[in-house]
Amino acid sequence: MTSIAASVAWWARTQPGRTALVYQGQNISYSELQRRVEAVAGLIASRGVQSGQVVALLMKNSAAFIELALAITRAGAVLLPINYRLGAEEVTYIVNHAEARLIFADNELQASVANCAVSCIVVDETAQADSSYLAVGIPPMATAHAVRLDDLYRLMYTSGTTDRPKGVMHTHSSEMWKILDHITALGLSRDERLLIVGPLYHVGAFDLPGVAVLVIGGRLVVLRDFDPALTLATIERERITGSWMAPVMLNRCLAYEGRDRHDLSSFRWLIGGGERTPEERIRGFGSLFKAARYIDAYGLTESCSGDTLMEAGREIEKIGSTGRAVAHVEIEIRDEQGRVLPVGKPGEVCLRGPKVTHGYWKDPQKTAASFFGDWFRTGDVGVLDSEGFLTLTDRKKDMIISGGENIASSEVERVLYQLPQVAEAVAIGLPDGQWGECVTAVVVLHPGTKLTLEDMRAHCEGRLGNFKTPKQLVVREELPRNPSGKVLKRVLRDELADFATSVKT
Repeated sequence: MTSIAASVAWWARTQPGRTALVYQGQNISYSELQRRVEAVAGLIASRGVQSGQVVALLMKNSAAFIELALAITRAGAVLLPINYRLGAEEVTYIVNHAEARLIFADNELQASVANCAVSCIVVDETAQADSSYLAVGIPPMATAHAVRLDDLYRLMYTSGTTDRPKGVMHTHSSEMWKILDHITALGLSRDERLLIVGPLYHVGAFDLPGVAVLVIGGRLVVLRDFDPALTLATIERERITGSWMAPVMLNRCLAYEGRDRHDLSSFRWLIGGGERTPEERIRGFGSLFKAARYIDAYGLTESCSGDTLMEAGREIEKIGSTGRAVAHVEIEIRDEQGRVLPVGKPGEVCLRGPKVTHGYWKDPQKTAASFFGDWFRTGDVGVLDSEGFLTLTDRKKDMIISGGENIASSEVERVLYQLPQVAEAVAIGLPDGQWGECVTAVVVLHPGTKLTLEDMRAHCEGRLGNFKTPKQLVVREELPRNPSGKVLKRVLRDELADFATSVKT
């Protein structure tokens, strides 16, 4: 069996008492983790799930999330983690499009799957701490399903430039190459103690380096929700060595009043990214985590994250850069026709390597449009210097990044246009000190109608996840357009820059 689950089984055999997971005060050994994985793999098989079929997780962080992810692999099924902050309509679309056969959902998230015509297993607080409670009386799966490297391992739905998310396909091979690259670049060892504080449905928490730590026999310390006080206290108590955090999380840790009361000397590194990191944040990080380094990074769902990582000692010298490519990723900068551009000239960032997806689920047209040959087109604009350091300069895709999450403006606009008052609508990201960007709706109304921010947000509830719902509303008589009629969003962002700083979000 070639998978993360096989690595966990090996550690369970060779060092059974070694701690694998820490969650809400319980230390879970590798042998106990393996027992739970076998138990819920048996549950999955008992529900008639066949090899290659999709099993979805709509769950917040917990020990059960990790256990179920491993069990799905053991059963030969395909893992589908879903963003729990999405609206019910969005969740239903993803479940249907992925043809999921079974859903595990936290008890507080049941309403989001109410319209899904798929069997749902509710994960209550007891099962969140130990998923084997779901499988009482069901024979465990003692023998793992054999998987091949090119078998589908996971589907991850990402905001795209169309009005619906796309299902990124990752094989067991792409996941294992990702793990190898991150072990190498980060110098991971079995002594690693990784804090999982970002949401596990996201590639940052799950993959950067995430479950790679289990492959090498390290320890994952999982927090259900992010809280700066709890995060810093956990780093001290559990002697955490590293973590990934979205920019908004790090900002809240840096701003926390009690930050200096904790012994953070065990902490060696933090991976950030998701936006260009200002020098002030890097220096602020050093003032709190005095023994650690901040690692700026670049990656995307389509590549299991972490395609470039900043190297130690180069942070200030290469300020603004996201680092150099990891061992098995190649980067080229290309123009619209796919021609390679020289050093120093900006163009579309294109990636090639075994951890990069081969395409999108049930969407050959979008797959074909996303490649120049075997080079994946990221939709981001950047430049390489003479040493291969990547600097991002723009986003070719019409994307808003808020709190480290990618939000396709077209997804927001689709919902705004459902309002009867709206004649024209665009969604843009305006600068925000806490979230990076604030989702802002700019609309033109039909004559004689009115629309308030409260009415707009009430309409979006259930149709969009809260993080996608605009926090600001701007009503205009017309939208700026170029001669061909395309809305000039850059002009809107420039015109509304002061508006962003004057509104508390």
